[in-house]
Amino acid sequence: MAAHVASAKAGAKLRCEGTLERELRARGFAAVAGVDEVGRGSLFGAVFAGAVILSPDRPIRGLNDSKQLEADRREVLAQRIRERAVAWSVAAVDAAMIDRVNIYQASRLAMKRAVEQLSPAADFLLIDAIPLDLAVPQQPLIHGDARCQAIAAASIIAKVARDACMCVWDELYPQYGLAHHKGYNTPEHLKALEQYGPTPLHRASFEPVRARWLFPLDDAGQLDLFAMEASACR
Repeated sequence: MAAHVASAKAGAKLRCEGTLERELRARGFAAVAGVDEVGRGSLFGAVFAGAVILSPDRPIRGLNDSKQLEADRREVLAQRIRERAVAWSVAAVDAAMIDRVNIYQASRLAMKRAVEQLSPAADFLLIDAIPLDLAVPQQPLIHGDARCQAIAAASIIAKVARDACMCVWDELYPQYGLAHHKGYNTPEHLKALEQYGPTPLHRASFEPVRARWLFPLDDAGQLDLFAMEASACR
């Protein structure tokens, strides 16, 4: 959580502009997509990713890193993005896959899925920090969601979609307070984990979760996911 806050503070010093998109269009790229993920540090649920191709003819004012925006402002901007973008998509990778492949690879997979869902397809990718295994020209950018409008747009639609899902999950698991902390490592969430234990949608490979539930380990000391699944099916 501390790293998440530090990243947000660093990103706040940057100016979110459309300069890179304009430069790439001038070089002949017609469908420049911004790509970002959200929920990477959460203890609960899927990691989400967004991909957006903004229209140069239908600009959207106020685009910025989703972490820097109030929830109601994100909702307004998400609606404008969906209405005005050339193309947009949201994809997710669930907690079970995160535990299998690790959060970094799951984040890459979610972003890859989001890009592959775009129609029309992107011919250049501007990505927040993480390179993707796609045969498309791309440029990863540190703090890209605070520097690039297309990436900011991707972060906004992904964040709004994930927050909506967290509200649904909150109805299923009201004792955890998911609608408030969105699954992150907060005192409220940790207290609930201590009291009730993790749910099937918690990320078992994340230490704050694993520390509160004795999951089976394999011979290498890693989570034995097959044993966990067999136990859950009994």
